[in-house]
Amino acid sequence: MMTEKIREQISAVRDSGVANMCDTAAVQRAAFERDFYELVLFIEENREEYWNFILTGRE
Repeated sequence: MMTEKIREQISAVRDSGVANMCDTAAVQRAAFERDFYELVLFIEENREEYWNFILTGRE
């Protein structure tokens, strides 16, 4: 389940511009470098939910 904290972490990575949000490995690296461990795990365990949020903005 996507929490508010994970949404905030996704926004922080997206707003930084360091990774293409469609490149999940790059997003995970950027998240790890920022100590966003919840996002790293979320992408690993909930890839479909992550894609849905990135592509539609909905959970």
